Amino acid sequence: MAIRLGDEAPNFTANTTEGDLTFHDWKADSWAVLFSHPKDYTPVCTTELGYTAKLKEEFDARNVKAIAVSVDTVEDHHGWVGDIEQTQGTAVNFPIIGDPDRTVAGLYDMIHPNADSTLTVRSVFVIGPDNKVKLTLTYPASTGRNFDEILRVIDSLQLTAERQLATPVNWNPGDKVIVSPAVSDDEARERFGDFEAPKPYLRYVHP
Repeated sequence: MAIRLGDEAPNFTANTTEGDLTFHDWKADSWAVLFSHPKDYTPVCTTELGYTAKLKEEFDARNVKAIAVSVDTVEDHHGWVGDIEQTQGTAVNFPIIGDPDRTVAGLYDMIHPNADSTLTVRSVFVIGPDNKVKLTLTYPASTGRNFDEILRVIDSLQLTAERQLATPVNWNPGDKVIVSPAVSDDEARERFGDFEAPKPYLRYVHP
């Protein structure tokens, strides 16, 4: 069954490169990025996990924990992380789930038979402190993900989580944002001060 936005992220207990963990307990009140890779010792995955490790300080600043998964064993993961450090110049600093029985892959619908009947696609789930799914992305095995974009999306999600704002096309932190149509002009002025309104339904403010 597909995971949809707003669903509770399925909980699970699994063995990882950092020991056994129960996902919701490990995540606690943090945000999380759960992402799958098709197989260990493959080139695209090696670059992705290395780059994710380099983003640790950025994730920490946003109260985000990263965790990866594939259908390989933890033993395989432990062997592979040395290659990642050697080729990408950074040690893996987040857990990698061993999922040879495909439990996690099944819970998160990470195996797409029309792409591959045994390996996980490149799925990404951003999960909020409330354990609800805030973002889903799925890439084919041949295409590496843009983790800078995932970080940008997290910035947008965190900015708009408790404020009636939205982020426009190509938004980056510091850019203007959009006031929700549910907020009246008077309320918008009270909350955000003056705003630009090229159309009554399109109102920009600086957060």
